[in-house]
Amino acid sequence: MKFSGFRSWLQNERFLTYLNRFSFLLSLATILVAIYDLGFRHKQYEEEQLSHFYFGALIIGVIAILLRYFLFRVHFRLKVRIFDSVLGALFGLLIFIKIDGVLENFPVMQFMNKMVYVYLAALIYFIREFSTVEFSFNNQYLNPAQLFISSFLLIILAGTALLMLPKATYEGISLLDALFTSTSAVCVTGLIVVDTGSYFTLFGQTVILMLMQIGGLGIMTFASYFSYFFRGQTSYQNQLILKDATNSEKIGEVFSVLKKILFITFIVEFLGGLVIYFSLSKSEIGHIGDRLFFSIFHAVSGFCNAGFSTLENSLYEPDFRFNYPLHLAIAFLFILGGIGFPIVLNIYKYCKYVVKNLILKVSRKKPLPYSPWVINLNTRIVIVTTLILLSTGTLSFYFFEYNNTLAEHNWFGKIVTAFFGAATPRTAGFNSVDMGALNFSTIMMMFLLMWVGASPASTGGGIKTSTIAVATLNFFSLARGKDRIEVYRREISQASVRRAFAIISLSLMVIGFSIFLIATFDQDKTLLSIAFESFSAYSTVGLSTGITSDLSSPSKLVLVFTMFIGRVSMLTLLIAMLRRVKHLNYRYPTDEILIN
Repeated sequence: MKFSGFRSWLQNERFLTYLNRFSFLLSLATILVAIYDLGFRHKQYEEEQLSHFYFGALIIGVIAILLRYFLFRVHFRLKVRIFDSVLGALFGLLIFIKIDGVLENFPVMQFMNKMVYVYLAALIYFIREFSTVEFSFNNQYLNPAQLFISSFLLIILAGTALLMLPKATYEGISLLDALFTSTSAVCVTGLIVVDTGSYFTLFGQTVILMLMQIGGLGIMTFASYFSYFFRGQTSYQNQLILKDATNSEKIGEVFSVLKKILFITFIVEFLGGLVIYFSLSKSEIGHIGDRLFFSIFHAVSGFCNAGFSTLENSLYEPDFRFNYPLHLAIAFLFILGGIGFPIVLNIYKYCKYVVKNLILKVSRKKPLPYSPWVINLNTRIVIVTTLILLSTGTLSFYFFEYNNTLAEHNWFGKIVTAFFGAATPRTAGFNSVDMGALNFSTIMMMFLLMWVGASPASTGGGIKTSTIAVATLNFFSLARGKDRIEVYRREISQASVRRAFAIISLSLMVIGFSIFLIATFDQDKTLLSIAFESFSAYSTVGLSTGITSDLSSPSKLVLVFTMFIGRVSMLTLLIAMLRRVKHLNYRYPTDEILIN
């Protein structure tokens, strides 16, 4: 009877809550110890103690997971059970290797018996436990805009702290430079004050890699999806917030869209990394491990439109400037990342519809019901605008730079470099030519491309392609005497028009204020180079004429705020600061204002 009572007490909900909290705190402690281990230099005795801690924590973690299955009879979904099985197998292998040192003689076990896999196991354990914690966002404290901004601020500050750890750099880094680099990585800008490849260690570069990935997709995307993955449910309030973050049409589609966004991201980055890896030769990067890290780093940096490179002069490095397959791979990565997830998903939906109809037609079965507007208006506007910007930019770059920066390339190289030069100002930040040698006309063209930037709901910045498209359609509509904007037999809502012109006005205000402040603090710099830097920072491009590292501390802080505002948008900041007014049941008389 006593044993039965003890067993029933163990199985009650309160004890399960305590177990969940303990396991989460243990996983958090493991991550903090791993950061301490990676960030500081230790003696051999300390390293052995840290190793014992990892394996002890992982053993307790496995026991905590098993208790939920067999003692508390918690019913997990099939996906979670598969995840836990893989996690348990990895933990078991690591523990088995730790206990039986004889296995270290086997090549496969030697491959597994590396600290990087211990760190990976600790990270997976933390994600598993963190995702079971229930978070509830209350509009009384934080509205969606404030939550979005706070998440970016938190990641920037965490990245700054990590980059200041002794083992993140070879010779140390100042607080301002660490803050600048972290902001640039999280805001996927690419402006740098120190060389990424030579200044940061492998640990420091890995931190930058993670900051780019999290900044490109947003911490809320990762946290929300993994939380839903393990818990299988979430609050209605959280779904409303994520609906705005993912641009979903329906609340019920939020997590389906999240899953597709993560799937597309990792698949594209994986395929891009493969192409980059096989485009490299041993003469460029000899060691396989270095070549692998180079591929992963540039695949993530490319798709997230971050512009960071481990090469000192980006792709203009002597050994890489004529590697055209590498240039094309990175170009298509940041074009796909910058076109926007809703556009990619809409194109996927259209292709799926066409393929299904084709299969039914070949098999002589009844085709699918006619579905008008599978390609929606937003997709059509973004694709057309993107094609116009890319084609016009490529032709202009080719014409302006034919006898200048393109002179050293052959006919095919001129086309690839011109295409790359037209695509990269739209928030990518990689350069394959000498930026300081560009003609004035080319730089002016880049100003426009940087300002427009990528597409909505993408990893890029700028005022966005749809914004400039709506503004252009608006003045054509006015010129024709229409009182509304019509395109593709659809009318664009007045809310979209108002938002577009608000974004344009606010962007020019922020960029202008940034130029004014930097010109005040660094009077020895030319106005052209300062303007280029400010446009690049606001649009999260990352291109520079070479003055970033030479700027004074106040100017660097100005760029930090400019990058941050450009990433979250000034309109979002205003929404976060100003309380939304409820719709009122009255309207004032309309009056005309004299314009032009």
